[in-house]
Amino acid sequence: MSTTTNMKTFKNIAIAIFAAIVMVSCFNDKKPNYQYFPNMYEPVGYETYGEYGIFPDQQEAMLPVKNTVPRGFVPYDYDDSTEGLELAKAELKNPYEVTEENLAVGNQLYTVYCAVCHGDKGDGKGILATREKFLGIPSYADAGRNIVPGGIYHVEIYGLNAMGSYASQTNEKERWQIAMHVMDLKAALNGEPGVLETSKAGAMSDSTKVETNPAVANTASELEPK
Repeated sequence: MSTTTNMKTFKNIAIAIFAAIVMVSCFNDKKPNYQYFPNMYEPVGYETYGEYGIFPDQQEAMLPVKNTVPRGFVPYDYDDSTEGLELAKAELKNPYEVTEENLAVGNQLYTVYCAVCHGDKGDGKGILATREKFLGIPSYADAGRNIVPGGIYHVEIYGLNAMGSYASQTNEKERWQIAMHVMDLKAALNGEPGVLETSKAGAMSDSTKVETNPAVANTASELEPK
């Protein structure tokens, strides 16, 4: 019985070894015969430098079509110079309405990107300033500083002095939302009404002017020649 058992055990071991050899000999590490998570091996999109018959010359990597821009791209025509900054201050206006929502988003973004240097209140006492990592960060309320939305937006794109550019971290709308919050901080430091209150007061004033101005035509009949 012992000899028979040993023979069976030896036979089973031999079969297992033979099967393992066959399996290993058929394996090609350059082209595996199985795929775990196939989508990682077979991409849905085209490979950047792949060859595909649907494209001219079968080349996937092509230059963009002439006169096109990336989705979400907003051109900016002001130069990274002192003249460009002054021109942006004079000409650029915030295209977005001052609302509680925009101010709230601007506050959040300011906390992430700006407060570490400029301080939560815009007084130049951020954590890096108090630890003397950066010195001489001015307050938004400092006399003689012409802080306006267009200038803030320009500096966010190009940076200024020790401050770097935030164009890659923020999009066009986010930069204007930050500018809103900065102007709100400036008003608070100067003891002035906030930008939301000022915006509402300005809108009411404009509405009153339109309603009380007799020269404004309200109907199509008033525009007809007499």
